[in-house]
Amino acid sequence: MNKLLNNPVFKLVEETADELNVDSYIIGGYVRDFLLERHSRDIDIMVIGKGISLAKRFAEKAKRKNKLAVYKNFKTAFLHWDGWNIEFVGARKESYRSDSRKPVVEDGTLIDDQKRRDFTINAMAVGLNGEVKGEFLDPFGGVADLKSKIIRTPLNPEKTFSDDPLRMIRAVRFAAQLDFDIHKDSFQAIKIMAHRISIVSVERITDELNKIIVSGNPAKGIELLQKSRLLKHFFKELDDLHGVDVKDNKAHKDNFHHTIKVLENIADKTDNLWLRWAVLLHDIAKPLTKKWNEKTGWTFHGHEYIGAKMVKQIFKKLKLPLNEKMKYVQKLVLLHLRPIALVTNQVTDSAIRRLLFDAGDDIDDLMLLCQADITSQNPEKVKKYLENFEKVKEKMKQIEEKDRIRNWQPPVSGNDIMRIFNLSPCREVGIIKIAIREAILDGIIPNDREEALKYMLKEGEKIGLKADTNQKSCE
Repeated sequence: MNKLLNNPVFKLVEETADELNVDSYIIGGYVRDFLLERHSRDIDIMVIGKGISLAKRFAEKAKRKNKLAVYKNFKTAFLHWDGWNIEFVGARKESYRSDSRKPVVEDGTLIDDQKRRDFTINAMAVGLNGEVKGEFLDPFGGVADLKSKIIRTPLNPEKTFSDDPLRMIRAVRFAAQLDFDIHKDSFQAIKIMAHRISIVSVERITDELNKIIVSGNPAKGIELLQKSRLLKHFFKELDDLHGVDVKDNKAHKDNFHHTIKVLENIADKTDNLWLRWAVLLHDIAKPLTKKWNEKTGWTFHGHEYIGAKMVKQIFKKLKLPLNEKMKYVQKLVLLHLRPIALVTNQVTDSAIRRLLFDAGDDIDDLMLLCQADITSQNPEKVKKYLENFEKVKEKMKQIEEKDRIRNWQPPVSGNDIMRIFNLSPCREVGIIKIAIREAILDGIIPNDREEALKYMLKEGEKIGLKADTNQKSCE
C-alpha cells in the first residue's frame, strides 16, 4: 500500500491527524480504483472522532480555510484542493426511516462505518497515520469481489438498501461503469425493494442515472434498471417501451431492446451525455402512437413529433436542465427519421439542403444517432443501409461545400427588403424572406446575395410591391 499512500493529500492528513491525536483512514472509491488501476481524483477520509475538526485543521494547513464546505447535519466536510476532491467524515452509523429521504446519523466505530458502506468493494480502508498507518482493512471481502467482478452488499442486502434505497441504483451504476455483475442475492433484494426508490429525491436519482448513461456500458445499466423493476418507478416512459404485441401473426420489435441496442451502438462512437439521452428518447412516443393497420401491420406514425414534445415533460420530471441541452435532444428526436428516409429513398439535393438547414451544427450528431439506429438482425440489410449512409454523407459534404446551408443566414435580410420596397415591418416582409429561403433550399437559386436580390424583386412584384428606385444599392 506504499504506492497508494504516495499522495500529498495523505501526507497532510497524516500530519493533521497526528496533531489531533485521532486515527484517520482513506476509505471507499479511491481504494477500490487504486486496486483496479483506475484513475480517481475523489478521496474519502474517514476519522475515528470528529471528521469536521480534522477537515478544518487540514484546510488551515492547506491554506484553503475559506474554501471548506461543512455539512453539520451529516457530519461531513468537503474541500477541493490542488485538483483533488476531498471529503472528510467521522466514523458513523446511518439509517433511514421508512418514509424519509434523509438519514439519521450517529457517531460510530471503524467497523460501524464500514458496515454502512454500500458495497464490499467500497468498504475497504487503509490507515493513514499513527499505529494504523498502512494497515489494509477488508472485513467483507472487497478484494475477492473485485477479482470476481461482483457488486455485493457488505450486510444483508435488504438492510443495506433499506438504509439508503439509492444504493439500488448505485449497484446498477457500478455494474455499468466497471462491467461487473450484481450478486444474485443483492439483485433479488433490489427486485423486492424497488418500490422504496420512491422516497429518494429525484435529483439524487437523476445524478446516478446520468452516470449510468455516460458510463462505459450504458446499455447494460439501463437494461439492469428495467430487469430489476427500478426503472418503472422513476422513468415509466422508458419502461413502457418494453414488450411486443402480436396480431394476425404480425409482431413489432421490442422497442425497449431496440433502444438498448442503439445505445450500445452509439456508446462505441461518443460519450456525449446529451446525444445518449437523445438515443434513449428517440422512440419514446412509440407506445402512444402504436396502431394496427390491416394492410401494413403495426405503425408508429408521428412518433418523432410526439416524442419531441415529450422531451420537455421528461426533463422537467427528472429535474434535467430545461435549456439548450433539452432543445438539442428535442431536435434530434424530431429529426431522427429524416436521414433514414434519405437512405431508403432516392436522394435529392433539395432534401439534403433541408436536412442541413433544419439540423444546423447538430447534423453530425444526428447522423451518428441514425447510423446507430440501424439494428436489423439481417447483416446484409445492415450492410446495405450503412453503404447508403456513406453515400448520403458524401452527398451532404458536397452540397454543404457548394451551398453553405448549415447554420444558414439569409443572403437578403428583412432590413434589405424594407429598404428596397420602402416598407415598415409587415407581413409582406416575412412572405418574401420565406420565398427566398425556399427557393435556395429547392435549388431554384444559389445561396448567393446577387441572385437572392433578383429573386426578391420578382417575388415583390407578384404581391404588388415596387422597388424604391431612389434607394442606393444594397451591395
